[in-house]
Amino acid sequence: MAKLLVYYAHPGHRHSKANRAMLAQAKNVNDITLVDLYAEYPRFGINPDREQARLLAHDIILFQFPLFWYSTPSLLKEWQDIVLEHGWAYGADGDKLKGKTMMIALTAAGPRDAYSTDGYQGFELRTFLTPLERTAKLCHMEFSPPFVLFESLLAPTTGLEKTHAQAYRDLLQAVRDDQYDFVKAAGHDVVTLDTLPLLTGE
Repeated sequence: MAKLLVYYAHPGHRHSKANRAMLAQAKNVNDITLVDLYAEYPRFGINPDREQARLLAHDIILFQFPLFWYSTPSLLKEWQDIVLEHGWAYGADGDKLKGKTMMIALTAAGPRDAYSTDGYQGFELRTFLTPLERTAKLCHMEFSPPFVLFESLLAPTTGLEKTHAQAYRDLLQAVRDDQYDFVKAAGHDVVTLDTLPLLTGE
């Protein structure tokens, strides 16, 4: 079994629907570590020693968050600034995260076709995630394509909120049980509930 650490970062959790549904499913997955960053650090007083110990104790680190102004919520950026120290995560002798994997579970308000060179966002979704992908590389980590829910604000009315949250639970369980096909996932720009690469176990 893989040791999975999930960081949930949503500054408007009580107003959320899709992310709240996903978090509820994550709480039902046994033998993973789940951290609600805004609940744990409401005043942004991040404890780097605690967080570094968490990272060292796990193989796979997954960040769940809504896309905020084409980036992460501010606390997650603060977490990166404080926790991923030079000489620890990167730089001279900074190899403590070497061999670990970074994953992302992301919700985006726009439709999938908006995130293209021809769409109204003007860029592919992965372009907006370049800082995280490069952070993983700098910290000697593998980066797995993000698990994405597009049109997240409409998800409660389209029925996708429930099915996506259930697929998220399946993803977490598969990662925990070494049944997530990272090689197949790498062939996708993003992963959705329709392309979830699970191993059969055969």
